[in-house]
Amino acid sequence: MSPAELHVSDNFSVARLPRIEFGPRRRTMLPDLVAGYGRRTLIVTGSRSFMDSAHWQSLSAGLAERRITWEIIQVPGEPTPELVDSSVRAHAGQGFDCVLGIGGGSALDAAKAIAGLLKPGNSVMDHLEGVGPELPYRGPATPFIAVPTTAGTGSEATKNAVLSTHGEGGFKKSFRDDKLVAEYAVVDPDLLASCPSEILAANGMDAFTQLLESYVSTKVNPFTDALALSGMKKARDALLPWYEGEGDAAGHRAAMAYAALLSGITLAQVGLGSVHGLAAPLGAFFPIPHGVVCGTLVAEATRVNLAALSGRALASPAIGRYADVGRLLAGKTMPDEKAHASLLEILEDWTRRLKLPRLGNYGIQDKDVERIVANSRGSSMKTNPVTLTDAEIAGIVRARI
Repeated sequence: MSPAELHVSDNFSVARLPRIEFGPRRRTMLPDLVAGYGRRTLIVTGSRSFMDSAHWQSLSAGLAERRITWEIIQVPGEPTPELVDSSVRAHAGQGFDCVLGIGGGSALDAAKAIAGLLKPGNSVMDHLEGVGPELPYRGPATPFIAVPTTAGTGSEATKNAVLSTHGEGGFKKSFRDDKLVAEYAVVDPDLLASCPSEILAANGMDAFTQLLESYVSTKVNPFTDALALSGMKKARDALLPWYEGEGDAAGHRAAMAYAALLSGITLAQVGLGSVHGLAAPLGAFFPIPHGVVCGTLVAEATRVNLAALSGRALASPAIGRYADVGRLLAGKTMPDEKAHASLLEILEDWTRRLKLPRLGNYGIQDKDVERIVANSRGSSMKTNPVTLTDAEIAGIVRARI
């Protein structure tokens, strides 16, 4: 029995999840799913890629055949509170029966927030964590269908919509409630076929990081353990071959879509860790994509966590859990110490081979580190397996500038 198994509680709760439809051609279900809610839908998608694809032609034809009318909101980047509020003002009261979100994590987060506020009609700033009055969300939400076109955030399975305001006074915060969970998550790996390599790399590492951080979270349970290990195994076997154009591309897409979906489920149940704690201020203060933050920091954050655990928390089950992941990624048995070293070597190798840029490429300098650290202790940092000092958090950032 591993250290991980010895410390897992048999008592746990599972928060609400969407109904999941997973597999090739699941996208063909969408017209009927939408029709099940009524004859008018609001489609929230990215800037252009889906709308320019044959998939959109097929979907729009299917909706038209069922006499469904629609309006479209396009999300050009990471969603802001202003985008959500302006979309709600423009479309509230127009009788939309459901919201169909199709795209990457940004489009899905925007769709989730808009679906939550179309009926109440108030500002999302009323509900953002750590910003404004933090009023309880009462609903009702408009039914929401989530269709991811990238393999990364797992937003299709979560209850939180992450919104950002960039710049000096920027923030990256969540509008979070069980009522925001999608009614359906339709995960079709075929929709990932046109994903650019740099997006594939960053989003794939985001999904892996979410699985890893969930597995070593202070709130772990047997349910999320099984999912996290399953997802990390898929990522191990598919991410680099998909990125490097080797083997069965369709199989790799399916594996990474599965890993991303599971990462959304696990993070929603047990939380994340230091990488995502840092992702909030980095993404708020600088124009750096979320997946890039995760991919470029995960190896160094794992190194710092392991050093902190070994130095002052030897009884923590996370020490054994990190070893479990090292053995999983290496595909062989080995003692914990060697498994830790193997885990770090593999993560560093992935970072190099996936060509993940350093933080300095986005204008981050040493003078910015203190402000980043000061704003890093949000909800994700609270479930990190060990409480890091400011100096340790700063070390993670400086190592990747």
